Amino acid sequence: MLKEILSITGKPGLFKIITPGKRTLLVEDIVSKKRFPLGARDRVVCLGDIAMYTVGEDLPLDKILDRVYAVEEGKKIDVKAMDNDMLREEFAKAVEDFDRDRVYPSDIKKLFNWYNLLISEGYTKFTEEEAEEPAETTPEESEK
Repeated sequence: MLKEILSITGKPGLFKIITPGKRTLLVEDIVSKKRFPLGARDRVVCLGDIAMYTVGEDLPLDKILDRVYAVEEGKKIDVKAMDNDMLREEFAKAVEDFDRDRVYPSDIKKLFNWYNLLISEGYTKFTEEEAEEPAETTPEESEK
């Protein structure tokens, strides 16, 4: 799901990929539904490619968003009312082992703003379900 959602440097909000072109990409603002082309000079980041630092392995954004959604019970987070310490405390509820030296309050604030945008537009599941592979059968089983 997050592979089709983009953040564009210099533009507020999040954008959904509509169609890829040869030299441009047609995107749609997920809130206003306005469509426009992106050129090669636009700096774009796919949310599916983002991960955050933890004490162990880096944690992909989709798993973080699922954890935040579970902790917040699908409710919006009032980011404007939080100072840096409150942002870290709230984030620690979802990701206890985040690296406090490398994850800045501005990163957490951006994550919470993205979360608010996504849930306001009806997104509730952020991790893609992996397709179950059929169980392999042995030659003996297929002859039965």
